[in-house]
Amino acid sequence: MPSERTNNLTGLIRENRQLMDFAESVTQMVLILNRQHEILYANESYLRFIGVLNLPPDVIFKKPGNAFNCTNAVQAYEGCGTSEFCKSCGALNAILFSKRGIKATEECKIMTIENDAIDLRVTASPFQLDGEELIIFSITDISNEKRRESLERVFIHDLLNSAGGISGLSAILKEMDDLTDIKDIADTIQWAANNLIEEIQMQREIVSAEKGDLVPQHSTVDTLEVLQELKKLYKNHQTNRGKPILLDPDSEKLTLVTDKVLLKRILGNMIKNALEVNVPNDCISLKCVKHHDKIQFSIHNCSCIPRDIQAQLFKRFYSTKGGGRGIGTYSMKLFGEKYLKGKVGYNSTPEKGTTFFFEI
Repeated sequence: MPSERTNNLTGLIRENRQLMDFAESVTQMVLILNRQHEILYANESYLRFIGVLNLPPDVIFKKPGNAFNCTNAVQAYEGCGTSEFCKSCGALNAILFSKRGIKATEECKIMTIENDAIDLRVTASPFQLDGEELIIFSITDISNEKRRESLERVFIHDLLNSAGGISGLSAILKEMDDLTDIKDIADTIQWAANNLIEEIQMQREIVSAEKGDLVPQHSTVDTLEVLQELKKLYKNHQTNRGKPILLDPDSEKLTLVTDKVLLKRILGNMIKNALEVNVPNDCISLKCVKHHDKIQFSIHNCSCIPRDIQAQLFKRFYSTKGGGRGIGTYSMKLFGEKYLKGKVGYNSTPEKGTTFFFEI
């Protein structure tokens, strides 16, 4: 329950005409927080934004992460700012700076419990009212900006690489006479062209999924058949540097009705993550078993994910491989939970390595 002082402060804020005029005149979202990080006031821009996300409008006395339904905040016992994963949150760091009297601007990535990804730029400024130290917390949605960066840095970059490879191989092909060599080069060109198509389709599916336009195409799927197709595909994938991919002998032949393309996208991204980790003598194991009343697919390798990286794993555009990347793990959640209504997760320890799983 808010204290009497906190209740009085919300009244004082609303009675301050100059402050209210400022907060409602700007296009940015504006929150006013107390030193416990609780929201005492939210402007109309903020309320409209969370309305679009279908989040509850009753945000007063909530902390920002809880108001946004941030997964880490909701799952933490004491809410926003208290989980171990909150240490890397730009919003929390900006608030902590402002409590020391320093205006701070940071970027913040939020994955909501509804699997909506939000990219924000936040500024926390210290402010005093009636002797009480408060925080003016302004928020700008930069999700579209981040999407454009991803398109430019990653998608177009990857397309140019693939197209450049096809062009170079085609030029070599014209100079060759040996039929065996020509066939080898033609096979490589075909593989590169298929990879190019795959990249374009992946991008289209993510854009469609984020807009809410993606319609899963359900069919009857054989679990072992899916794993065998993935094993064959990634055995010679461009990201594979000789890592063996094994089918766990305990895997069960099961059937389910789901979208096979999206299922293979989810599991394929799990395999690519495992392939990109540099661990000596690593191997990747694919498995599928009946788990209680669900079917569980899992991808295991010998690496361990550092705790600071685990905090950001499923957030859009977060990656250890450089700025603008990080679509793979984000799309696992987007496709797996929002569209196929399953559960995506992982376990990672130095002793047992890392296992990503998808239950459906």
